Formats: sequence, structure tokens, C-alpha cells
Amino acid sequence: MKKFLIIFLILFVHTSTTKAFDNSEDFSSTNNVNDFNQWLHDNGHNQYVKVKENKICESLEKEKQAWYDNGCHKVQLSNNLKIKFYKNRWQLPWDAKPNRDTLIYYLWKTINHPYTNQFHLYEVKPSSNPYKFKSNLREDEYLSKKIKESGILTYLLFENDEIVIDKKSPDLEKFFDEKTKFRSNSMGKSMVGYLAGHAICAGYIDSVDTKLNDWPLIQKTLYHDQKLIDLLNMSAGDQKFVTDQAMFNGENNDDENLVVYMQLMEGSKKAKVKYNYHALYTNIIFNYIKHKTGDEFEKFLEDVFQKHVKIKNSVIFFKHRKNPDAGKANAMFYADRYDYLRIAKTMMDDYQSNNCVGKYLKDIYERKVVKGANFNNEPTYGNTKTYGGQFHFDYPGLKDRPIFGMSGYAGNVILIDPETSKIVVLHSIHHKDKKSSKYYYDFKKVVLDVFK
Repeated sequence: MKKFLIIFLILFVHTSTTKAFDNSEDFSSTNNVNDFNQWLHDNGHNQYVKVKENKICESLEKEKQAWYDNGCHKVQLSNNLKIKFYKNRWQLPWDAKPNRDTLIYYLWKTINHPYTNQFHLYEVKPSSNPYKFKSNLREDEYLSKKIKESGILTYLLFENDEIVIDKKSPDLEKFFDEKTKFRSNSMGKSMVGYLAGHAICAGYIDSVDTKLNDWPLIQKTLYHDQKLIDLLNMSAGDQKFVTDQAMFNGENNDDENLVVYMQLMEGSKKAKVKYNYHALYTNIIFNYIKHKTGDEFEKFLEDVFQKHVKIKNSVIFFKHRKNPDAGKANAMFYADRYDYLRIAKTMMDDYQSNNCVGKYLKDIYERKVVKGANFNNEPTYGNTKTYGGQFHFDYPGLKDRPIFGMSGYAGNVILIDPETSKIVVLHSIHHKDKKSSKYYYDFKKVVLDVFK
């Protein structure tokens, strides 16, 4: 029981009230403002930065230790943006009311995150023969208007085997390019669900009904003697010990040590099975795939993304720097916007061709679970009746159709309809569900109506 109390102390220690601070206060050390200023300067956004004189440097001998310690070897920069920093939250809080300047800062923060010292990376290099898209673009007046008013960064609609809508935020597009890797947030869960199918089809795992009994990490926990499908469906009876906040740290976003969590859960017992959404399931699955593929884990990732998907630029998963080997793989995923579409199209092709991975996708759809009352608290872009294999199913108005949904914090979403061959890929930096709120986008009109 003491171990379980420790778990809940960890779960809720980071749930303090979000506070905003303006840019006049000195939060540069915790918010990496100096790095942000340097990024603005290095990428030609000079209208937002100015060189700041450091008078200390005038009295120091050049290239001596004190000269370096005071940053005299770097250009000293400040910015003229009105940024609100949100204390104890790494990304913009869901209820934040940011201005445009704040969106710029948090956009930089998310796309820069993989290149900080916090993580190593599993990086899959580009394919030697990347898939090439055809385009036949058309205008959408409603979307063109809403993308100016919302936190949408990019929007892609794929149908009839070609890209027919390709939009970028007119206000923010100058801060990214076609090689920029966008943060998946919880869409990374679906990437891991897709990888589980490939691990089965490659022979590393027998089936979705395989029990995870050959993995020492989970032997003394409630996850032992459970089937892979139970974890894929987030229905392993762990709701007494883990919540959606369990892996959400205000600064690091589910960056907890998997090995420590398994130690804390020693002796835990499975409760009545119910849908219980959280990131711990995903990282258990991802590290189980890593366990089963062994020394071939990175080759396995290359086989999926290089050879099967045929990505044009590299894609990355996070890799814990300090965690023991059993918990190094982290489901946070980054790719450029067209490679997200390549992945989605490949999933659709798999389903339609009924190859081994396609049969897996059909299997997880058939074995989906009802979310029950839990779905009432989900944001509109993830608000579905059922869930299976780390995908959302049965969107409002689209019930009983095998539309595969990926949903990520801040309004990021990918929907795939293999029956009509339509795909929407939408990346967003911020989203609010209330229609009266700034940066709101109508998920029904922008996404769901495309599939009706």
C-alpha cells in the first residue's frame, strides 16, 4: 500500500495551478529564452531580436575563463516579443489565452525539444526511394479563414490518391519549413500501435493475444500474464494505480522512468477491466517491442519507416538518456508534415491490400473497446466512443466505419478512412474547445465533415 501512495504523490505533485508571467521578468534559465533569441537571430527573424550590450565583457580579457563564463563569446540578444510563460507547464495549457508572440515561442519550444540535452534519439534516416505525392490543389474558403484565426499550423487533405488541400498558417508559416519536424504528442501512441502490428508480422511477437510473460521488467506487476491486446486497448485493469496525469509532468510531458514505475507497482493486482487512457501503456508496449526485437530494434524501425513507409526526411522517437536499457524507448514521435501523411497513407494501403499489417489493423478495429463515461472528458478532436490498438474509433456521425484516428494534445489529429481513401493530417500549436475562445477550430467542420 505504501508503494501505491508513493505513486499517487508522484502523479499529483505537478498539478499546481498554472500561472503566466510576462517577458519582462527573468525566466530565461527555465524557459530557454536565450536559446530562443539565438534561434530567431540564426533564422533571419531579426525584426524580433536586437543585440544586447554586455558591459561586463568590456572589462574581461578575451578568451579567458571568466570571458566564457559570462557568455562573452556569444552574441548577446534580447527579443521584443510579448511572451507569456506558463509556470509548471511545458506546453501551452489547454485553457491558456496566448497572444501571437506566445504562440511563436511555444512553437519554437516544441520543434526544438528533440535537440536539447534531455534526450538521445532513435532517428530513422530517409528512404533512398521516398514516396512522391501527386497534387491537385483546390481552395477551401472556410478553412482558409479559420486557419488564420486558429492555432492550426498545417492542414493536408488527401483523396483520390493525391493531395487536394495543402494549407499553412499564414501568420506562423515563416517559423517552419518543409523539413520541420512536428511534435506528435499523443499521436505517438498510434505510431507505437502501428509498430506493434509490424513486430507481429515480422515474427518478433506471435500475435495480439501474446502474453507479456517473457519480460522480467513487468513480472511482479499487474501487467504480467496479460495479453498485448489488453495494453493496446488501454484496458488492463490498472485504473486504481495510474491515471492520464501519471505520465504528464508539467515540464517534461510523461518523462518518467519506466523501470521505477514498474518497481513501484510491484504487487499490484488487476482490477475490473475498463478503458483507462494514459501514456504508461504506450511506453510499456514500445519497450516490449524493443525487448522482443533485441539488437535489431533500430533495424526494425528502419524496415518500417525507410522501406515500408518510404519517408523523405528522417523521423525520430525519443530515447531516454538516463533510463536503464529496459525503459529507454519513449513514444514521443517527430516527423515533417508530409512524412506524417506518408505514414497515414501507408496504413491505409496496408488495410486496403489486406497484407499482414492490414489484417492486424482490421483485427484491432474489430476488437476495439467502448470508452464508457471516460470519453466525456476528452477534447473534441479525440472524443470518440471506442478505442483499439492505440487508435480512436467511432467519431460522432461516423459510427461503425473503420476510420482510424490519431489524437494529440493541442489539437493535433490524423484521420484515415480506408473505405473512401481519404486522409486528413492537421498540426496545431494550441486549441480550445469553446467556440467563443481564441484559437478555437471547429473539429466537425474542419475534419469530420470531410468524411461524411
